[in-house]
Amino acid sequence: MARPTISDVARAAGVSKGAVSFALNDRPGVSADTRARVLDVARAMGWTPSAGARALSTSRAHAVGLVLARAPEVLRADSFFPAFIAGLETVLSGRDYALLLQVAERDDEPAYRRLAQQQRVDGVILTDLHVDDDRPRLLAELDLPAVLVGPRLDVPPSPRQVTLGADDGPAVRETVRHLVGLGHRVVAHVAGPADLVHGRSRRAAWEAALAEAGLRPGPVVEADFSAESGARATHHLLDLAPDERPTAIVYANDLMATAALAVAHERGVDVPGQLSVTGYDDTELAAHLRPALTTVRTDVVGWGRAAATRLLQLVDGDTGGGPAPAAPTARLVVRASTGPAPST
Repeated sequence: MARPTISDVARAAGVSKGAVSFALNDRPGVSADTRARVLDVARAMGWTPSAGARALSTSRAHAVGLVLARAPEVLRADSFFPAFIAGLETVLSGRDYALLLQVAERDDEPAYRRLAQQQRVDGVILTDLHVDDDRPRLLAELDLPAVLVGPRLDVPPSPRQVTLGADDGPAVRETVRHLVGLGHRVVAHVAGPADLVHGRSRRAAWEAALAEAGLRPGPVVEADFSAESGARATHHLLDLAPDERPTAIVYANDLMATAALAVAHERGVDVPGQLSVTGYDDTELAAHLRPALTTVRTDVVGWGRAAATRLLQLVDGDTGGGPAPAAPTARLVVRASTGPAPST
């Protein structure tokens, strides 16, 4: 049996092919009754759009790009991106858009150039923003709509770019205040890479919160968000002289904090009796660790939904008239891995 065409739908509904196109693509130009009749006929006939014909008729790829520039050993254990992609898909699938995912371990600029030159995507979502990030400038040059996910960058404004702010500072400051309230006076930080905006912003928030409490910053170790780097950093901090050794450590993500709990157990350090540990992300595993991890809860699926919604607004020509969807706010979740500072 031949596949029904848009002409067949138009003939059965008693309207023109143009009216069918308007109705099926939810565009103005047809009445509500006509739109409902066309949709009912198309559904009854089992009609589905041809992706190739749709792309030709609209001059769109009906796909958006996500390029991840992370080393495989970091990416494979990172719980952020599966949740973020799930959020993207809840919006993209509803609009019949595909997500084109590429992994570029080091230099991701060639990937963006290929996507634009081959017209494979209508826009991109940019994550892991760098302090001196050239990619927004490149995307503006390529004329690709883009949503930048993370703390706001100091970059020239572009009508086809928008930052979906995810300010992690308040939750990190709340974490430090929680530890100070428990009597901790030497609070260390295992930070993310200093060249990443969210690595630097979390470190700045930790330092600012200690200053507000009248305390000097404790020791800092820069890591790369991997469990291995978190374990190395923990060993280093526990090997410090007694007057420098922290009684609490704020980790920049849950993966490093989870490794820290294992290191503490291995070395006979009681958590939280001798050492309090906090993470960031509130991964699914965090509540089931022993002790359960005090961490910052982030709605990563919600970030994905907001990013996809805003990108499709840009693709549809909304260059900033309406408010961008709000990124969900992060908040501290207190569990058993933090407790009063040990007595002298």
